[in-house]
Amino acid sequence: MSRFGDLMRGKKLDPAPAPAPVVEKPVEVVESPIVDEDTTNYEEVIEEEIYESDVSFHDMSKKELEEYGRTVGIELDRRHSRKRLVQELEEYLADS
Repeated sequence: MSRFGDLMRGKKLDPAPAPAPVVEKPVEVVESPIVDEDTTNYEEVIEEEIYESDVSFHDMSKKELEEYGRTVGIELDRRHSRKRLVQELEEYLADS
């Protein structure tokens, strides 16, 4: 029988086991090494390539957006709204 059925019949059940006590572990503090500014090589600056386009996505049709997406390496689904296609293209180009 189920626990509910046993309770309805008036049977006394064993109490539920108490949860195990929570033991907190001490947090280990790790100090970062101190870097001397004189030894830092400032010439090794990584430059990010910024994508700039003369293409205005907001003036393109859904079909044009899909074709352009294929040229840059992303497959767009024309069943989505034009706004979503533009958003997907912009996110893809920002990540690459």
